[in-house]
Amino acid sequence: MKVAKAVITAAGKNQRMLPLQTLVDCDGVSKSALAILAGEIVGAGIGEIAVIVCPGDEAAYAAAAGPLARQMRFIPQTEALGYGHAVHCAAAVTGSDPFLLMVGDHLYTSRTETSCTAQLLASADAGHCAVSAVQATHESKLPYYGCIGGRRVPGSDRLYEIETVIEKPTPTEAEQKLVVPGLRAGNYLCFFGMHVLTPSVMHILGRQLTDGHADLSVALAETARRERYLAHELQGRRHDIDRHYGLLSTQLALGLAGKDRDEVLTLIVESLVQSQS
Repeated sequence: MKVAKAVITAAGKNQRMLPLQTLVDCDGVSKSALAILAGEIVGAGIGEIAVIVCPGDEAAYAAAAGPLARQMRFIPQTEALGYGHAVHCAAAVTGSDPFLLMVGDHLYTSRTETSCTAQLLASADAGHCAVSAVQATHESKLPYYGCIGGRRVPGSDRLYEIETVIEKPTPTEAEQKLVVPGLRAGNYLCFFGMHVLTPSVMHILGRQLTDGHADLSVALAETARRERYLAHELQGRRHDIDRHYGLLSTQLALGLAGKDRDEVLTLIVESLVQSQS
């Protein structure tokens, strides 16, 4: 399943400025979070990116994207009809094609030479189906993420057949419906912030919008009932800029994963020593 288009959602009222923040990437270059994210997408072989923004933010996002803006189309979300509506704003771009969906306030570090985005695209191509990236997450963080329930694919230690999707479940709900055999107790498979989705997801969201609101998690739960839908526990980590100290922790992760690792470690140690003096 060849994926040639991507969608980045960045229109959330409280998150819309986060992709414009400047960080130092793994190569030691200062860039906006948007440019770092788009660079990973383009590096994985995708050449067309739709970015869903708040009306009036188009120019700021184009400037933050730098040269990569040439491969982007900025689409305003003119009404707040749910996150699913934000995704559906790109329906005219994705058309009848599968697409990569990413959130604008997450960045990623890979534990391999292959980026997280490239890992996910390879998984979707091999499975010929929708695939969502997931990460084992402690139950204390369930209020922040969508979560899946399912079973491990035979012969694989990182792929799961998705049976259930619940947005921000309570710990009790997760324990009853989302336990995945093989995970450490108190941990669940939560969304990573990137998905490869089939055109049927856009059709489901469009149908939801006839009632005036669209919920992506509900659409994904329906996808799991209608077609093969996998979760891939990638070899990497998500870094949520929107969390408390999110920019700081994301910058540290990028620095420790990059060419300036020793310099970053030295700065951390020096800061710790100075704080104790």
